Amino acid sequence: MTKRSLALRRSQLPGMAVFAVVVSTLAHSETLPSVTIDARTNQGSMRPGALHDELVRTESISARSIERSGATNVNEAVDKQPGIAVQVECSICNVRNVLLNNLPGRYTTLLIDGIPIYSSVSSAYGLDSVSVDGLERIDIARGAGASLIAPEALAGTVNLVTKRPTEPVAKLRTQAGSFGSRLAETYLAKPLDGGAFTVSGSYNRHDSVDANGDGISEYTGYDRRMLGIGGFVDDLGGFKVRSRIDLVDEKRGGGALGRDYGAIKASNSGNPFNFTRGPNGSPFVDGWVVPENGEFKPYDSGRGGFSEIIFTKRSQLVASGERRLGDGKLRLAFGAAHHQQDSFYELATYVGDQKQYYAEASYQLPVGTWLLTSGASYRYENLRSHGSTNAGVPVNGIDNYTFKVPGAFFQAYRSFLDDALEVNASMRYDKHSAYGGIASPRFNALYHHTPMLASRFSVGKGFRAPTSFFEQDHGILDTLRIDRRITKPEISHNLGYALNYADDRLAVTASYNFNRIKNFALLDPGQFDANGEPITVFTSATRPVTVQGVDLNLSYQLTPALTVSGGGELYTYRFPAGTLIFARPKAKAFFGLDYEGGAWDLSAKLVVTGPMDLNRFHDDGSGSQNRFNFDGTTKRTKSPTFATLDVRAEYAVNSRLSLYAGADNLFNYRQSKKESFLWVSSNGAQDVTHLWGPNRGRFLYAGAKFTL
Repeated sequence: MTKRSLALRRSQLPGMAVFAVVVSTLAHSETLPSVTIDARTNQGSMRPGALHDELVRTESISARSIERSGATNVNEAVDKQPGIAVQVECSICNVRNVLLNNLPGRYTTLLIDGIPIYSSVSSAYGLDSVSVDGLERIDIARGAGASLIAPEALAGTVNLVTKRPTEPVAKLRTQAGSFGSRLAETYLAKPLDGGAFTVSGSYNRHDSVDANGDGISEYTGYDRRMLGIGGFVDDLGGFKVRSRIDLVDEKRGGGALGRDYGAIKASNSGNPFNFTRGPNGSPFVDGWVVPENGEFKPYDSGRGGFSEIIFTKRSQLVASGERRLGDGKLRLAFGAAHHQQDSFYELATYVGDQKQYYAEASYQLPVGTWLLTSGASYRYENLRSHGSTNAGVPVNGIDNYTFKVPGAFFQAYRSFLDDALEVNASMRYDKHSAYGGIASPRFNALYHHTPMLASRFSVGKGFRAPTSFFEQDHGILDTLRIDRRITKPEISHNLGYALNYADDRLAVTASYNFNRIKNFALLDPGQFDANGEPITVFTSATRPVTVQGVDLNLSYQLTPALTVSGGGELYTYRFPAGTLIFARPKAKAFFGLDYEGGAWDLSAKLVVTGPMDLNRFHDDGSGSQNRFNFDGTTKRTKSPTFATLDVRAEYAVNSRLSLYAGADNLFNYRQSKKESFLWVSSNGAQDVTHLWGPNRGRFLYAGAKFTL
């Protein structure tokens, strides 16, 4: 067995990430690939267009790239990449999800050091509060079944890999910007004899933004506080251990302007807004036109009737460890989280309380020419909720659930053709307390055409257990009962191919992805029971949803200090009406420029978004969208092509102080200039989800970073 073969076999069994399985075989491994990285230019496996030297296609965003982008959370760090996007799903509360391969955000699983501890409940608003301080990198694996420990990741996984400190660090970052934004972050790291610890904290606030002057914000305001504590022990009973505790407290409010949330909630009559403002505004200040008959519909629900206010508190712990055991390695992992959401949705209320637990043990052992990994896991997740409809009628526990899921997995790896061909095959079986036994097979292959050119192929299956919370647009709200007609989990069949080339200056990856989702979960809140009471029907689509696409990502190092990057994506969609309800573009193009020389660090990123077929995505079952402006005219059937440009400059005054400034969306492109996010149906009922463009205009900021 060659040294190269041994190294690869220790780093290429995907998905068994940190302390859940043997790190050496993981797609989300703690071990970095064997490549040389230039600290100044961020070359190596973490430059755009490059992949980890692993069997499963894994794209990485380095800590340096995150720092240079100015990102404050995981959503900002991963956005605007080929095949990766962050989609806003409400113009008032700004709930955001990470989309991989343009599949719904609920199909993306967030891992922290390889441990899945987020759900559809906690992801709805929680990803904005996942700090990027103290990370070594973010690993992104696209495709169902890409991770053995996260079979519910039908689109793929985003894995945050924490950094084990090797030297003392004390950093402080302060920033101020447009719309009353303020940011303060601190990160402390201290190596110890036999271990290390880290402490990170941040405070981030932003006012709500109303660009068209109607009194209803297009961008939510927030007040966000985060604290993280990390611990690393090099030898604890033979185990090498890492752990992390995170605490989050966030208050966000959209709709009526201001931070007096109590007063906004109490305002439930009268009209404080001006509905004549913006494109196709109403001819009436205090109401709008009913499209089906042209009559005037007055608005009389106060500030609260167009406001959404969400308070989120979260505490979580993840811990993992590994040790040698015989000829193999033993891995143990544990996670626990308590997530609380107290929310107000346009006079309706929703209070949710969720607990999650995760435990895993796995063992990796070389047997002849094979490398075998086996393990077992247990996942527990529950939700308890209560609230009231917008008429004030109490509702208790309509979306409560408890999932208990023991699982077992096995994976085998081997190389052939003198290590030119590497393959692994895996099988996972989960016994779901609500949906029964589910098998998830996966096969991956990597072929090295040359030392610089490689092909990766993957095919597999994954599942997801629908929960009814935010499966789609606020579907649980303003209803007295959920009629559960869903009996099967969502199932994904996925295949992908990637051709990757990398040399000292050029890195490029071209990919094809195919995803078919069966039993797509649907929420229909527009139904009534036999007594005429409103109910929400929870069911499955009768036909599958298919999304397939190609994307290209590349970078080229023009000089030791200057790198250019580019890429694009092209997708096709086949889906029944009412499934993919948030619009997606068919095509995007990406261009980037990075300069790091002397005391200067400059970057620019341009993203061009092609048109979206709004009629198709917003189809209400009639063959076209039933959406109208406040003046009674029909909403756009196709969105325009638009571009956004982000720029940033940083200057190192000395080794301890750096100053920076930047602009996001420099062209100041906003959807509200062309069309309101707000819409009404033919009978005049209002909604807030007509989304296709940026909801915040030009954002200017400046700050300083101190290293003590």
